[in-house]
Amino acid sequence: MDDTDNHLIHQARQGDGGAVRALYERHAQRVYAVVKRLAGHDDALAEDWAQEAWVRAIRALPTFRGDARFTTWLHRIAVNSALHGRRTRMRKAGRETVMMDDTFSVRAVADTSVLKIRLERAMEQLPEGMRKVLVLHDVEGYTHEEIGEMLGVTAGTCKSQLFKARARMRRLLAPRPAADEPAEEEMAACAT
Repeated sequence: MDDTDNHLIHQARQGDGGAVRALYERHAQRVYAVVKRLAGHDDALAEDWAQEAWVRAIRALPTFRGDARFTTWLHRIAVNSALHGRRTRMRKAGRETVMMDDTFSVRAVADTSVLKIRLERAMEQLPEGMRKVLVLHDVEGYTHEEIGEMLGVTAGTCKSQLFKARARMRRLLAPRPAADEPAEEEMAACAT
């Protein structure tokens, strides 16, 4: 474990608010980045989930044993907070009916590229387990062992989920024929 983190954790356990603030300042961007990727394009939701993750982490700090790196422990809390927030949000969405009039429109952010939108949509279509492993490995750079520790699964399960997630992303992002072009299946049928 990082000596600075180790010292700050010790001080924070003693009730030193400055140490808690220093831990937050050292790791806040990574926690936000993890929950942001799980929240998709909703910045406010990501901020809520990150805040919840920090509340949970500070409360649980006395239970941190140091068996894993502090960053691994903290990011597992962040992922779990985001997943809990997502489940809560989905339950609420299932109970509520949103009514919008015909004049409602979604404004695209000027700097958002078509590729970014396609990537976000493809990520949203991945099953939750695949999405978590893909984000933690390919975006955040965690090893399969670290991800397994965070999610409570084996490294082999992480590898399998990552393989499946990448394959599904390739299918989801594959170029599609234009509306006026026949699909490959139609062209193959014409050739026979």
